[in-house]
Amino acid sequence: MDGPAAQEQPAAESARSLRLKKRKQFLFLASRGRKAPVPGLVLQLFRRPDADVARVGFTVTKKVGNSVVRNRVRRRLREVVRIVEADTPLNGLDLVLIGRGATINRPFTALVADFRKALTLCQRDS
Repeated sequence: MDGPAAQEQPAAESARSLRLKKRKQFLFLASRGRKAPVPGLVLQLFRRPDADVARVGFTVTKKVGNSVVRNRVRRRLREVVRIVEADTPLNGLDLVLIGRGATINRPFTALVADFRKALTLCQRDS
């Protein structure tokens, strides 16, 4: 993996959002962040003082379904963030997307619209 392809990979990673993985990070957003429930998901948002890339976390409870369904919901939510992130700057934000029971059956375009609406609701309040 030597050569130009190996050198370009870290630069591509810095353009994408980072993942929130630790419980402490999720609890911080739940206590201090803005919350916007929309039909397809619930968004928790916290504006950081820096302008670094966005950090995003995903969570889906067992009430939504078995592990296959929960993983599919998480994949759909990751794709929604990827699409919106391509044309909307999310720098300086910490986001947690919480999957709902309706997320699995919601049309994908409606899910993207839900995420955009939740973003505007959270940012309008701040």
